[in-house]
This record gives sequence, structure tokens and C-alpha cells, in this order.
Amino acid sequence: MKIIDHTDFIRRNTSVLTPPLVPEVTLYLAHEAVPIWQKTEEELGEIGLPPPFWAFAWAGGQALARYVLDHAEIVRGRRVLDLATGSGLVAIAAKKAGADSVMAADIDSFACAAARLNARLNDVGITITDEDLLLGQAASFDVILVGDLFYEKALAERVHAWLGEAKCAGAHILIGDPGRSYLPKSSLQHVIDYNVPVTRELEDAEIKRTAVWRL
Repeated sequence: MKIIDHTDFIRRNTSVLTPPLVPEVTLYLAHEAVPIWQKTEEELGEIGLPPPFWAFAWAGGQALARYVLDHAEIVRGRRVLDLATGSGLVAIAAKKAGADSVMAADIDSFACAAARLNARLNDVGITITDEDLLLGQAASFDVILVGDLFYEKALAERVHAWLGEAKCAGAHILIGDPGRSYLPKSSLQHVIDYNVPVTRELEDAEIKRTAVWRL
């Protein structure tokens, strides 16, 4: 795999846009999925890469960010983790809502670069890590935010188990999800629904009914 400048790549292949449901935040986002996916593979010299999740404001993340901004007391003055941060949208929203500290975690180096750029764009300070936190014990956070991470069975099972440990350790856990197949609804408490504008390139509708859940 080639070594490329992730920050330069993101700036060259995205535009500064505002997620429809979260106008308080601006992000470097792609207009279309396929072109940036192809460009990523071309520049890295590798095919079969995972989708550029970091390049879009997914419905689950938008709903969760909206909820956090509207209910700032949930994160205000607390230590917050945004698990699988992608663009950094939810982490940025948490910091804007008054979180004492925010860690944005993602194993994708592009996502880490995007989150760093987007945090700077929004003038907020967050910590970014590419460590796979699911490999270790649930760390000590007051609040854990998870946007749209239950789209694959094996991943969903790992996330659910890890979050269960975190809850036992005292964490308050919120999940934003637009109805993915592997969301463990039986162990969740429904909080609120949002209608989130999305692109048909990524979803099966232009408006996704998206819920925020509490573990």
C-alpha cells in the first residue's frame, strides 16, 4: 500500500458542507460515494478497501449529534468517547455541547485525519486515536456515543459486548441507528426518532427514519 498524505487527499476530494440535521457543524464531505471510493483505491494502489465512511454524515451520526446538541446536559462536563467516529461529527457535537473531554476513536487512518481536520474546522479540541478499543477492556468514560455501527453481524456482536462491559463500569451509552439489521433492540431503550435527509447512493431512501437508543 502506498503512503499518501491523508489530509491533502481529504482536502482535494471533499467540500466543506453542513449536514442537513446538524447545521451547527461543518465537515469535509464527499458529494458522491463511488468517485471518492475509487480515488482512495487508486491513490493507495489497493482494491477492495472498505467504503470511505469518514466522507459522509451518516444518518445514525446525524441523529446522535442532533440529540447531543439539543440535550447538552448529557455530556456537559463529562468524559466522552465517540466510538468509530468516521468524520468526527458526533465527537465535535459533544465538544460543542460542553463535554469536558472527547476522544474520537476510529481504526481507519483516513477517518482519524478527517476527524482532525473537521475538529479544526469547527474550532474544537478533541483527542483522536486509531487504536481498536474493542480489543481491550472498556475504558473509563462517562458517556459513550455510537453512531451507525451495527451494519455487520460480527462487528455488531463485538460492539454490543464491549458496550455491555462499559455500561457495567458506569458509562452512559447512546446509539444512533437508522434501522440496521444487527442493532440489538431487545437490550436498548428507545429515546427519540428523527427524519434524516440522506443520499440514495448510500441508503434506500432520501429520508431515513433514524432513532437514538440508550443501552
